[in-house]
Order: sequence, then C-alpha cells, then structure tokens
Amino acid sequence: MRIAIINGPNLNLLGQREPGIYGSESFDAFFSSLQQAFPQVELSYYQSNVEGELINYLHQVGFTVDGIIINPGGYTHTSVALGDAIAAIKAPVVEVHISNTAARESFRHISHVSAKCRGTIIGLGLQGYQLALQYFLQPA
Repeated sequence: MRIAIINGPNLNLLGQREPGIYGSESFDAFFSSLQQAFPQVELSYYQSNVEGELINYLHQVGFTVDGIIINPGGYTHTSVALGDAIAAIKAPVVEVHISNTAARESFRHISHVSAKCRGTIIGLGLQGYQLALQYFLQPA
C-alpha cells in the first residue's frame, strides 16, 4: 500500500512553532516513527508553503497512490482550489489537523476541503496521522 502525506503552510516549523498548540516534535522525527510503526506501508511525505505546489503534488500523486493524508494548514480555510484538486483526483483523502480547529478562531471553523475528503481528524495532535493510516489499512 502506498500512502502520501501532504502538509501545507507552516507545518515545516513543527517542533518550533507554537509548541503549546502543535507540540514539540518535528514532523521529520514523527515521520520516521510512522515509517517504523507501519513498515507494511510505503509512505511518502511532501510539504509546501505554496498553494499551487500543493495542488500540483496532489495532481502528481493523486492517481498513483492508494490514499492521501493531507493537513492543508491555513489553506483549509481559504483555498477553494485545493478542495477542487482533491475532488479531481482518484485517491481517497483523509484531512488531518493537529489542533482542534473548532476550538480556535471562528475563521478556522470553515473548511474548503473537508467535504471533498473521506473524513477529517482534528485536535488529536500528531496521532491524527496515525489514525488516518489505520483507516487506510482497514479491510474494504
């Protein structure tokens, strides 16, 4: 099974950025632990702070992987185009948010991608990525 993990803007700063909200572990360290915990899955990881690059990457992998886990970061609340890109690809997508966006500023309560995804996991920290992987590993 091939799963792509895609992170949006500012998630390259995990471990440094607002640790009270996002934790103190870098995503690179966490990704290594995911690879060890799920050796049966071929995981890839991509991060960009640029909306168009995220869309291009979705187009690139969206027809070849078995699933995508995406944390669109701030683009969740602003990018109709990212939602459209998710709707246009074949691979099922699970949206993950480290923080509980429903408990934050009101503009974060709007998602332009959730309706295009199989499901959304919010507020469970980095464990949300593990739960999304477990979802993809369930028998159909």
